[in-house]
Amino acid sequence: MNLVRNSLDWLIDPSQWQGEDSLAALLGEQLLYTFVAVGLAALVSVPLGWWIGHSGRGRDIAVAITGMARAVPSFGLLILLVLLFGVLHKPEAALLTFVLLAIPPILAGSYTGFQAIDRRTLDAARAMGMSELQVMAKVEIPLGLPLLVGGLRSAMLQVVATVTIAAYVNLGGLGLPIISGLNLRRYDMVLGAALLVAMLALTIDLVMGLIQKMSVPGGLLRGTRFIVDPKDGIH
Repeated sequence: MNLVRNSLDWLIDPSQWQGEDSLAALLGEQLLYTFVAVGLAALVSVPLGWWIGHSGRGRDIAVAITGMARAVPSFGLLILLVLLFGVLHKPEAALLTFVLLAIPPILAGSYTGFQAIDRRTLDAARAMGMSELQVMAKVEIPLGLPLLVGGLRSAMLQVVATVTIAAYVNLGGLGLPIISGLNLRRYDMVLGAALLVAMLALTIDLVMGLIQKMSVPGGLLRGTRFIVDPKDGIH
């Protein structure tokens, strides 16, 4: 209990939240790496996932690639990329590591969101005279959005936790007090920083969970049928 109390005292100490290497600055670095990595991964994964889900092509390859990517150890990948990029490009190596970690869940959420749609809804949209682009924009994307947001939610949780290892290559983040605490045998620092990472992950999960709930079309929440309109899409 003394360790828990000491770690909480360290965490709420105002001096720990002031200065260049304060917890506030490290928290900002943690969030910056997370949002940039997930954003870049989404730019690659979402269009590709939508194309796979809409066309039905390449799904087996996507499943295989995402499965293999999830099996790669993040720390080993980070060290490998740092060695390949060189010590002068450690931020780029770390960012690429986090992007590669975020791609599989976002890609999976993108194409499974489309493939989970009832085929009769798509057939009705095409029967109304919608083009394939209209079907995607006005039917598939709105109905597939909850699973896409779920993929983004999973990616953000994985990345925000993994960004902690960036401190092993001197890139800051909330992993810095954990590593420093281990070296100094200041286990109150280690536990306090770990608690802060956990609270950050829980906060992100709560926010993304609310966004995912809000992204569900009203018709799905009410259990009603969708009306397909060539101009307005689904309602």
